Amino acid sequence: MNVSLRQLRAFLAVAGHRHFRRAAESLHLTQPAVSRLIADLETELDVRLFDRSTREVVSTEAGRYLEQAVSRVLDELDGVLAHARTQADPLRGRVRVAAVPTLSAGLLPACIARCALEHPSLEILLRDQTQAQVLDAVRGGEVDFGLTVEPATVEEFDAETILRDPFRLVCRLDHPFAAKTSVPWKSLAREPLILLDHASGSRRLIDTAFATREIAMHVVLEVGHPHTAFRMVEAGIGVTVTPALSLDALRPGLVARSLAPSVDREVTLLRRRARSLSPPAQTVWNTLRDIALTLA
Repeated sequence: MNVSLRQLRAFLAVAGHRHFRRAAESLHLTQPAVSRLIADLETELDVRLFDRSTREVVSTEAGRYLEQAVSRVLDELDGVLAHARTQADPLRGRVRVAAVPTLSAGLLPACIARCALEHPSLEILLRDQTQAQVLDAVRGGEVDFGLTVEPATVEEFDAETILRDPFRLVCRLDHPFAAKTSVPWKSLAREPLILLDHASGSRRLIDTAFATREIAMHVVLEVGHPHTAFRMVEAGIGVTVTPALSLDALRPGLVARSLAPSVDREVTLLRRRARSLSPPAQTVWNTLRDIALTLA
């Protein structure tokens, strides 16, 4: 069967206007051209679609059925084509991003604000999740890409490191460490530690920093977010080791000090291996990279 979209759109125009001339005007075609399209369609389907008179054009029973079905199908097709056009436009579309909490708070606000200003037709949907959840979301195609801390399973993904984020010690102003500009890791051997729990991508790196230096860890509390750790430090329960990007949430009465030697975490953009990003998602990816460069 050789039925064209041009024929179907002409059919819907005639069915809607009940008049060949008015249908032709709405399609910016001549009346003979529309008549030929309808005649060819009726021949192809081997069925009469309209009863014609000098006053009006009325759909036959077959025509009424076809009108309902074709109208629905073409509406769906128009929606699919409109979506495809937005995916080809880097300034328009919806982008789903998953990020670990410290990066959601440390990098995404500036990215979302810049995109809203420069690309107002871009919509960013953010999932603020643990490291494992971010990896699962990227792996399963639930998001366009993820923002993580150097995953151990990087071979599963196409990855780009955009920033090296150093760890810092946070303590109260009345703590002896506050008088120092830099604190050796070995000085933390006797300190009560408040650390992020193992759902955090940073915790693995902190544990490794202690283990490689053969420093015993005295962990008194494990929490899910740096802000909680800061409140515990403020209460005098201990000190914490935290990424520098989390220090925007530092409260008065607390100070951050460098650790010696410096240990960094790699902030990494991830997408599924061998899967290209849509133009809108690539725009957000590039914006995150640009923002990270200003912090490097």
